[in-house]
Amino acid sequence: MVIQSNMSPKAIVEVWGVTETIFKKYNIPLSNQNLETLLENQELFQLIQELNTTVGSSTVTCIEGG
Repeated sequence: MVIQSNMSPKAIVEVWGVTETIFKKYNIPLSNQNLETLLENQELFQLIQELNTTVGSSTVTCIEGG
């Protein structure tokens, strides 16, 4: 699974606990709002890249729908 912009910080941390420090680093609350409503485009892109790198996930390691 790849972390995506339609996921909430709270849900992401529940699945990948190691991401909590990244949200703290960027002062993003662990809310139920999805990332795309919390951040602007460039910030969102950078955050998602860092989160996926941290959890070792990418579109190469994942299949659609899985």
